[in-house]
Amino acid sequence: MIRVLNQTKFNLASLTKKSLLLATIPAVMITASPLSAQKSKSDDKDDSQVISKIFDEGLNRSEVMVSAHELLDGIGARLSNSPQMRQAETWAVNKFTGWGLKNVRKEGFEFGRGWSINSSSVTMVAPRALPLTAIPIAWTPPTNGTLQSQVIVAPISKKAHFEKWRGKLAGKIVMISLPGTVDDITRPPFRRLDGEDFSRLDEFRQPNHDPKANDRRLKRAEFAEALDAFLSSEGALAWVSRARRDGKLLHGEGYTHRAGRTPKLPGVEIAAEDYRRLARLAKTGEAPTLAINSNVQFHDDDLNAYNIIAEIPGTDPKAGYVMAGAHFDSWAGGDGAVDNASGSVAVMEAARILSKLKVRPKRSIRFVLWAAEEQGLLGSLAYTERHLASRPPAPESANGLARFFGWGNRFPVTTKPGYNDMKAYFNMDNGSGKLRGIYAEGNIAATPILSNWLSPFKSMGASRVVAGPTGSTDHVFMQQIGLPAYQFVQDPLDYFARLHHTNVDTLDHLRPADLRQASVVLAGVLLQAANDSKTIPLKPLPTEPKPTDPFKYDDPDDEVE
Repeated sequence: MIRVLNQTKFNLASLTKKSLLLATIPAVMITASPLSAQKSKSDDKDDSQVISKIFDEGLNRSEVMVSAHELLDGIGARLSNSPQMRQAETWAVNKFTGWGLKNVRKEGFEFGRGWSINSSSVTMVAPRALPLTAIPIAWTPPTNGTLQSQVIVAPISKKAHFEKWRGKLAGKIVMISLPGTVDDITRPPFRRLDGEDFSRLDEFRQPNHDPKANDRRLKRAEFAEALDAFLSSEGALAWVSRARRDGKLLHGEGYTHRAGRTPKLPGVEIAAEDYRRLARLAKTGEAPTLAINSNVQFHDDDLNAYNIIAEIPGTDPKAGYVMAGAHFDSWAGGDGAVDNASGSVAVMEAARILSKLKVRPKRSIRFVLWAAEEQGLLGSLAYTERHLASRPPAPESANGLARFFGWGNRFPVTTKPGYNDMKAYFNMDNGSGKLRGIYAEGNIAATPILSNWLSPFKSMGASRVVAGPTGSTDHVFMQQIGLPAYQFVQDPLDYFARLHHTNVDTLDHLRPADLRQASVVLAGVLLQAANDSKTIPLKPLPTEPKPTDPFKYDDPDDEVE
């Protein structure tokens, strides 16, 4: 899941629900719901027997955790275009091919430099020796050995702050964040959904069009480049920021991956507790001295990133295709387990199950592992622009966020010949919690069909179709051109509380029973979507809306200039 300026896909950190049913159910006891077994059209296939086999294969012979182990323990973090991501791409292609999927391929698009961490350390050497918990910021340069100097606490969050610190930063390690105060957890960090939560999600939200909002967000995203230019021109040696979560959690997010736009100064993120200690010492006495060794490396052998695509061909070449996907890339702090190896291995397991059962769907079923989601949903955007529709080009930018923020507000939308071929897309990218339903994204006409496809899985807890939207993941751009693209509702567990983008996002926090359930639900929904004579009604092709609030004034506090 991409994190963009404190925006998240959904706000479910406080939600609860009942626990998962045992997954070791004998196949003979599993029957499909009458809603899936009874078809109203004579040309529909009866999928109920195959769905029973999906339950059996997915619960009794699952390979989802074996795949997760190979990917996470064997390969690890998958920062876009890093050597580990290249290794993961090869692994995924081999997996799909070995399972008998067809048309397995890598589809490339322009991205930028690869980057990886070989080793790193940050130590306070005065007023006393103390190793600190820290991580290099992605796509910042190495220190080329150990860099040692005093810190200066100089909170800078907009260009207007530059003048205050001009002439004061030479030879310093600049602490650019305010120290803040401790954010003690007062709610259970691990939660599941309950009925009240679904009621809140099942609310239609009117669109809110603010033409200048994306421009403001883009300016914040581009601020990193301006800050680096200012600090380097002032003679600063490096900069450090405070981790946004307490508990010694680290993130290391950075977006300056474009070739030719690499920052000049090393940057590191320091755990919140350590950062505040440094700030207190600097406030009450002589500024602490830090030693930073950021042994990171750029990789420029291939500036393209790659989506991984595999298919189960349909029997009717004119019927189009349905698709499932999850983003394959991660940040570098942990192993990218719940964000988003969990979604990736569930999509792959659904592919394995359906291929093993030798299904012959009417429509093709396509499986995609998206690249560069964390830098602005760039993989799904590249697919959308290549196969589905395009918009006017984005302004030149140091990172992919210019395309992310502005794409939905550029008109007109020009459809591609393949626009009508995609009949449904289902995305997984909210951790390893079990699937509970689907966000209908305000498409009320889609609810009956989506509910029917979910009906065999009611006893597994996956039955809700909620009206509300969710954002910041790989279905977004398809939704923004009116296509039926959806994200699953999932139990949040401790996704936002401590795992999302952090250094503790490892296999230990995956929920095997939940992932088996998710794989079964996904496989069954895809099969029904591929065979149903009905298709989800499309929303209108978007045209430029009027501002929702024509009387709104710009807030100067929103500016980063």
